[in-house]
Amino acid sequence: MDIINLLPDSVANQIAAGEVIQRPASVVKELMENAIDAGAVKIQLIIKEAGRKLIQVIDDGKGMSEVDARMSFERHATSKINKAEDLFYLHTKGFRGEALASIAAISHVELKTCQEQMNLGTRIIIEGSKVIEQEPCAQSTGSSFSVKNLFYNVPARRKFLKSDNTELRTIIEEFQRVALAHPEIAFTFVKDDNVELFNLRAGALRQRVLGIMGNSFDQRLVPVQETTDVVGVEGFVGKPEFAKRSKGEQYLFLNKRFIKNGYLHHAISRAYDELLPEKNQPSYFLFLSVPTERVDINIHPTKTEVKFEDEKVIYAILMSAVRRSLGRYNIAPSIDFNEENSFKVPAMTKGQAIHIPQINVDPSYNPFVKKEQTSQRAINFPSRSQSQGDSWKELYQVSRQMQTEEFHPTAPDEKSQMTFPSMDTHGRERLFYQLNERYMVSSIKSALIVIDIQRAEERVLYETFIRSLALNEGRSQQLLFPETKDLSAADMALITEHLQAFKSIGFDIEPFGARTIKVNGVPAIAGEFDVFKLLEEWMEDFKTEVPNAKNKHETLARTLAQRMRNPGEKRLKGEEMRELIDRLFACEQPYHSPSGKAVIVNIGMDELDRKFKRTI
Repeated sequence: MDIINLLPDSVANQIAAGEVIQRPASVVKELMENAIDAGAVKIQLIIKEAGRKLIQVIDDGKGMSEVDARMSFERHATSKINKAEDLFYLHTKGFRGEALASIAAISHVELKTCQEQMNLGTRIIIEGSKVIEQEPCAQSTGSSFSVKNLFYNVPARRKFLKSDNTELRTIIEEFQRVALAHPEIAFTFVKDDNVELFNLRAGALRQRVLGIMGNSFDQRLVPVQETTDVVGVEGFVGKPEFAKRSKGEQYLFLNKRFIKNGYLHHAISRAYDELLPEKNQPSYFLFLSVPTERVDINIHPTKTEVKFEDEKVIYAILMSAVRRSLGRYNIAPSIDFNEENSFKVPAMTKGQAIHIPQINVDPSYNPFVKKEQTSQRAINFPSRSQSQGDSWKELYQVSRQMQTEEFHPTAPDEKSQMTFPSMDTHGRERLFYQLNERYMVSSIKSALIVIDIQRAEERVLYETFIRSLALNEGRSQQLLFPETKDLSAADMALITEHLQAFKSIGFDIEPFGARTIKVNGVPAIAGEFDVFKLLEEWMEDFKTEVPNAKNKHETLARTLAQRMRNPGEKRLKGEEMRELIDRLFACEQPYHSPSGKAVIVNIGMDELDRKFKRTI
């Protein structure tokens, strides 16, 4: 009995869609690349509900005829290649002929297209790979693809889509990759309620980078330019001081196609040796030009993985080009072997007398004699010449002074120690000392206890924020003058997604345009801090982690606690000391900071005996 059947085209297209179309951002990428291949000069992207409801791409390209419009939705139908040899000379974005067929299999698609000098265009409606309607229509030169109800017939795929803001961020990322690769094309990005996220004019590469990443990047960019027979390198790299821990500002293009290549990323990172802090990532916007016959892009359906024929050579050239640019702009140290010596030895003239060098010696200098004593609590002991009675009297006065300092810690000029009036097990008052404005030290039954002040404050703030997020009861202190900040589109989407969480803690933040936020208030429990620096650090922590529903709030609380604690070392008053200790030991985890570092350390008697080399 035969058991092998030929799958229907609709089922085959749905299976293929699982590889080509993974989320709404995949549809955006395929449609925009088709518009570029069509020779478009202006491309408009319209998104509703993060692509679930509508993804529309409008271009002014060459358009399609009535027959081509119908054929474009068939599997393996393409105008990009004709024979197998063409795969080695690809100059277009798409070539597989699977994108439109896969999109039409899992959505409702409407296509309007018209060629130049044609009176009427063509309108086609397809639902689940079935042509519902095809008719002439009025249409300007170019094409308009409308993808509605994505994954309507694949409930599992639609169910596992992320939140709208998360999907919107991935769409923005794909849009930025395509727009960066083609600064000669004008792009427009409009989302729900006609909110314009991007309006990019055709221009130079630097203008395109600033249009996408923000004008603040103008001071961060270092141009890179190198041309060889193997590869051409062009673009910009970021200055080391602006490097971040998160990835997201690394854009590498091959023949105007965005790629991901860990080997070449390592080459760029090598150029920053000894210039970046550990685990920081440099920003770069680099474009490689390699002859198409020396590279293979037919590896993965996403077309972001490539294979090079001369990979090691490209590695060396890329690293050298970046390193040279950093040195040229005095960012990285460089050696100029053509530079003349900075010193000259004068020539001797005939008859000039030679004088013996003079050596100056200070006979009174004694290296074993200290000029000054810098100790804050220097004790002047009496000399042997003094009488025995006077000596004991002075020592008695010194002892009384030390006792007064120890048992009166709230004196105005106190700088050596502070006390915390808690009772030990014997009912005696326990003393706490502040050491170097960093630690609090006290004694327990058989050990010393040392508390890191900054980490204790961080733990207290962290658990306070966690409770505020759970109970939604954060108090806000309104700013006298609200502050505004321009963000990139991706960062704006990230902030918008977590506005409710910020409100629960005490922040009063609201959108102030498509890519601008306004801060009206900050948490009342916080001291003075840079709110935008805090938001930037939180976004870095959020991007470096893989957040889920639980640790999103933990990441936010941890970042806020680290930023809002007292940044420097300061002297605590007695009331501040008591409040900090009480709040610390009221926490669920008082012994460790949110980052896992120790807050409290016990130094036992055994360790002290080893330090003093005691045997008894």
